[in-house]
Amino acid sequence: MATVSPVTFDDVREAAARLKGIAHRTPVLTSRTLDALVGAEVFIKCENFQRIGAFKIRGAYNAAAQLSPEQLAKGIAAYSSGNHAQATALAARELGTSAVILMPEDAPRSKMEATVGYGAEIVTYDRYTQDRTALGEALAEDRGLALIPPYDHPHVIAGQGTAALELLEDAGELDALVVPVGGGGLIAGSATTAKALHPGIRMIGVEPEAGDDTKRSLESGERVAIPVPRTIADGQALSTPGEITFAINQRLVDAVTLVSDEEIVQAMRFAFERLKIVLEPSGASGLAALLAGRVENLPRRIGVIASGGNIDTERFTALISG
Repeated sequence: MATVSPVTFDDVREAAARLKGIAHRTPVLTSRTLDALVGAEVFIKCENFQRIGAFKIRGAYNAAAQLSPEQLAKGIAAYSSGNHAQATALAARELGTSAVILMPEDAPRSKMEATVGYGAEIVTYDRYTQDRTALGEALAEDRGLALIPPYDHPHVIAGQGTAALELLEDAGELDALVVPVGGGGLIAGSATTAKALHPGIRMIGVEPEAGDDTKRSLESGERVAIPVPRTIADGQALSTPGEITFAINQRLVDAVTLVSDEEIVQAMRFAFERLKIVLEPSGASGLAALLAGRVENLPRRIGVIASGGNIDTERFTALISG
């Protein structure tokens, strides 16, 4: 008996309609220099130009917009290292409600300041000793808020899939799609979309070497937990994949490859110097996999999602000049 997916391509198309006028249709960038270096025709979906600086507004708004008026009146809660925090805060503002966000105390200052700037209240925790999921659920319950998790939610996943939908509409059929993997929401939504439109497309996830929980989980056939990784890619510093995202990715993702922090920095530097765009470490990991030759049997036409560009000047300068 076939497993019924919690997220369908119809869900993604409905999310796209819901996001019109809210999320930007971000540009798709090409570069002859990049193509020559990689040995393929590369199409970069620039979600660093998205509202809040990352793809996360797609999923956060899609989920928040489907809450009942009664739930919206009470407010929204979320937990996030940064980008989902900002996205949920902005979604709440757009929908006329309030947001309380649980963030790690060592989250990038720029992401915390932006979250507050969108009108949210921040509650902090220690990501290395405390369970953010349990804390977030308790926070939402105590205050009577609707919890929108960063990835493990069908409406969030469907919203994230709209980035791949736009990419495939703009670039045409691709042989492969390379997507950064944190909790797995972006690649789950992307794979749902891409495989529906082009069943033969290869879905390739990219994780930092220190945070290879999804790769290990796919190889073992079940969700694996690792210690909270220490990597410059803070958006990918997770210890285990989501339950819903893993179930989708187990069916639809063809491979997960790993990149080092240094390879991520090299990709950030290349994006800045040659493509003239700023990417945060997590946002550059897909590009890093291509530049470092981590994608096996490289196809002719390949898409990559540059998932975000939220990084402050000091940290960006320190990383690329190090």
